[in-house]
Amino acid sequence: MNDSNAPSDGNRPFRTAVEAVAWITGLTAFGIRPGLERIGRMMERFNHPYRRLKFIHVAGTNGKGSVCAYLTSVLRQCGYDVGTFTSPYLTSYANRLQYNGEDIDDESLLKLANRIKPVADELAASEPELGYPTMFEITTALAILYYGTVVYPDYVVWETGLGGRLDVTNIVVPVVSVITNVGHDHMDVLGPTLEHIAREKAGIIKPGVPVVTGETRPEILDIFRETAEANHASLYARGEKFGFEPISVAEDEQRFSFTGPFRDIPSLTISLNGAHQQANAATAVMTLEVLRQFYALIVEDEDLAAEGLRLAAWPGRLEMVSKNPRILIDGAHNPEGMAALAAALRDVYRFDRLNVVMAMMPNKNHEYSLRHILPMIDTLVITEPDFHKKMKAEDLAAVAKRLQEELGRPREIAVEPDWRRAVARLRELDGASSEGTLNVVTGTLYLIADVRSWLLHGTNSEKGW
Repeated sequence: MNDSNAPSDGNRPFRTAVEAVAWITGLTAFGIRPGLERIGRMMERFNHPYRRLKFIHVAGTNGKGSVCAYLTSVLRQCGYDVGTFTSPYLTSYANRLQYNGEDIDDESLLKLANRIKPVADELAASEPELGYPTMFEITTALAILYYGTVVYPDYVVWETGLGGRLDVTNIVVPVVSVITNVGHDHMDVLGPTLEHIAREKAGIIKPGVPVVTGETRPEILDIFRETAEANHASLYARGEKFGFEPISVAEDEQRFSFTGPFRDIPSLTISLNGAHQQANAATAVMTLEVLRQFYALIVEDEDLAAEGLRLAAWPGRLEMVSKNPRILIDGAHNPEGMAALAAALRDVYRFDRLNVVMAMMPNKNHEYSLRHILPMIDTLVITEPDFHKKMKAEDLAAVAKRLQEELGRPREIAVEPDWRRAVARLRELDGASSEGTLNVVTGTLYLIADVRSWLLHGTNSEKGW
């Protein structure tokens, strides 16, 4: 699709938020084009409204959304107004632009889209070599205008879209940068090795801006340390500057202690499940400690320890969406995510039989992902998401069947491309509704979005980036 074919309604403004969102999401056809030139040109025309905001910039392969949820919850509990910009969205486009936990309202979305579209059109016409702005660039511009000209939050929790160095969110200079970890994801864009990916994510480190990371592998930390030193930025790495120790683990409640350079906190509670969530929460706490130490953030112990972390929720990650039968959904879409899911299944949940519905996108390390969970599965149903870049169910099934011969599990593999029929099949399996059976839907978030909306609300999802 050529840029000259960009969606256009002439000079007529959008009349509804639905029209505006259709224009924005229609730009998905332009794909992913990393770089800051287009967003920079657009921001020049709006006089750089992001410069008046305080950003907490969060990058990483896994755990970004959870860390954003923890930060948002604690900051709000402490009385601050908080903007939260995340991706992808699970239910509607407005999910990704939140202010104090509420999606952007239709009126604001409509007004801002009508401000942005003429600028995008003019940019594409005057500088055709840059091309038309992408969907993510328009969305980022909309978020900056929303937070910088409409609601004015005290802090903006700002999640990267992909990578870091060339991600359009990197136009901002934050008060603190966060890199959760580095894993195997988007390797077709970010590079073939973990070191390549680490360097891209290290690109969010700015001169003089402290950086917090939950990464612990020495070879990755060396890259972060090198980048931080070059930018005269203090690096707070888990295992070096801060850490945590589990106290107790139960379904929907984990307690752990936190140790840091400024103080130790004997007991913190979270309701999100999985050992990886303790690491995510500790990373968020260290970030808050940096803000508390250097930016006079006011965080009362009660707000942090008793409520802020515990109230944090992140849909689609180890979320029990049905009690009878028990259906757990988790967007484990890469090897590290699948390893975390498998660990949670071993440590947190009790079951005699495990049934799994799974779908994936292409260009992932599927064999490494499957190796983590196949030995636990009784019945695996492989399906497809409603998304144009989906991986064919039979292709993923071929990988699973090859591993089945080696691992001896799962006991049964079925292929059902229609995800609704695949999920319905869970109810038909022997014992699927018994207390001893756990049913899991996992893989790409495009599947998780559909299943979650269908099971919880009986509606379709507007899922997307």
